Amino acid sequence: MQPKPLMVAVVDDDPDVLRGIQRLLRAKGLVSEVFGSAEAFLSSTAPARATCLVLDVQLGTMDGFELQRRLADLGSDIPIVFMTAFDNEATQLRAIEAGCTAYLRKPFAARLLFDAIYKAST
Repeated sequence: MQPKPLMVAVVDDDPDVLRGIQRLLRAKGLVSEVFGSAEAFLSSTAPARATCLVLDVQLGTMDGFELQRRLADLGSDIPIVFMTAFDNEATQLRAIEAGCTAYLRKPFAARLLFDAIYKAST
């Protein structure tokens, strides 16, 4: 059985962040799909195809932790890299308890993002 091709899904409600991350991933030769909300991600086929999810903690109606919980309830084992601009110890602990592969504080270096994605996808 061949491994699933690397496809990174990114969920963030900031269009500039989505655009920036997608450009970084494209420059590195990675396939990605971006979503402006948790609901948009869930209503797509990406949850079944993504090999890694880069997920903002602070979103609109449904936050990143709720999306992670819903994915777990659906039986998804997609590795998650949480990112946030509102870092604090409680948020970091919650992300770790949710089983995240990595936790990034915005703004973060591109190298940290790539390291997290490769770690999550192996």
